[in-house]
Amino acid sequence: MGGYLGDNLEHTYINRVRAFEAVRRDPDTVFDVWQVHSADVICTDVPRSNNDPHEKADAILTNNPEITLFMRFADCVPILFFDPVKRVVGLAHAGWQGTVKRIVTATVNKMVSIYGCSPTHIRAGIGPSIAAHHYEVGLDVAKRVRGVFNDQADSILSIKNGSIYFDLWEANRHLLTETGINQVEMSGLCTACHPQEWFSHRGEKGKTGRFGALIALNG
Repeated sequence: MGGYLGDNLEHTYINRVRAFEAVRRDPDTVFDVWQVHSADVICTDVPRSNNDPHEKADAILTNNPEITLFMRFADCVPILFFDPVKRVVGLAHAGWQGTVKRIVTATVNKMVSIYGCSPTHIRAGIGPSIAAHHYEVGLDVAKRVRGVFNDQADSILSIKNGSIYFDLWEANRHLLTETGINQVEMSGLCTACHPQEWFSHRGEKGKTGRFGALIALNG
């Protein structure tokens, strides 16, 4: 679901309502944020009213079945979290900045400190996003990656024909397992390879929209 950037806000809202209704969630249960490529995590037990301004963050958590967490993507990595023991769900947004800032680490730490979760119980999913072979980065980004991942950087960065490519999937998988999570699933779906199904900022040269990811607990 989604709409193109610059599209009528009413159209975007209608698309969101359709998506919520398709999974039998009330659109008024939504909690979303203004995504800013940070390592900030927000916990909530109330929805965000249409009249309330968005808080800035790149991960959101709840243990309230009456809340539907919602984020928007177009190449950055959606990471979904579920702890079936403590009954907590989460959603994180990780582009290259969020990845090197360890947004997924911050998310897991918050699940542990606020909700008492154990990483061994948490299940994580890496959703559709840009694959490494489409994600060329510059020397400055590569330097940041090496500073964070150290010896693991060689499995995350690759060089082909003089260009550097960053594997966001493997980087976030590594960070998740580093926290103690041993249940990580990858969709393996590249947004740039399948623009007919997923919006891709790079694949469509910036003239694109955003698709939504949502997660909620059953009542």
